[in-house]
Amino acid sequence: MSIYEYRPLLIFCVVMAACFGAVAGSFLNCVAWRIVHGEPFIKGRSHCPHCHHVLGPLELVPVFSWLIQRGRCKSCGTKISVRYPLTELIFALATVLCLLRFDLTVLCLRNWVFLGCLFLLTLTDLDAMIIPDGCHIVALLAWLAALPFVGMGRGEIITHLIAGVAMGGGLLLVSLAMDKIMGRDTMGGGDIKLMAVVGLYLGPIGALFALVLACVVGLLFHALRRGEEARAFPFGPSIAVATAVMLLFGAPLVAWYRGLLM
Repeated sequence: MSIYEYRPLLIFCVVMAACFGAVAGSFLNCVAWRIVHGEPFIKGRSHCPHCHHVLGPLELVPVFSWLIQRGRCKSCGTKISVRYPLTELIFALATVLCLLRFDLTVLCLRNWVFLGCLFLLTLTDLDAMIIPDGCHIVALLAWLAALPFVGMGRGEIITHLIAGVAMGGGLLLVSLAMDKIMGRDTMGGGDIKLMAVVGLYLGPIGALFALVLACVVGLLFHALRRGEEARAFPFGPSIAVATAVMLLFGAPLVAWYRGLLM
């Protein structure tokens, strides 16, 4: 069944996807915070990071709880970062776009899981320059689990596997060369492993486009930073943004670029 066959079904699915995406975004933001601060994210209830007040059900409603409480903790009154509703809204939008792009399919579920991994590593990399290996593992497992259902032929699977090895291996060689030239670490291992996963999902052409776009996004991000912080910056978020763009809009972008060359 396609969501486009029946308009009320389309509206219902979009609304549900937005709500579910907001909840997932809230969860991923919580997981990112706990990873950065060394707390277990499998167990333990959500709490205020300042007074450790355990949040009740009405304080966990995405976006609305923040608005109702006027951006402050109900217990101690400490200001709650606008990052919380923003992350919920952003991932809600990503979930809706994923649904609209891939319909009610296994491919949609697989790519949504990948978007979740990209979203989580973006948050941890921005906070502490950490890209958890778990993000790569979950994305890889999702790709493998979906293979019997996404209609990829043997040749296409091999091509994507080669793209993953080539992107990860190529970026590793470039990183080693730059380390030697500049006399310092220029790229983290997490970025290299991430590009290998990107190659697996997007294939050779899509991954190359994502890498170029990531460099552009990274340069813009670097230009916006000032002072000491400008010396080093996380590249993972740039890769994640570029990959998400290619995952959701890659086909028309590649077609447009090829049209320019013809």
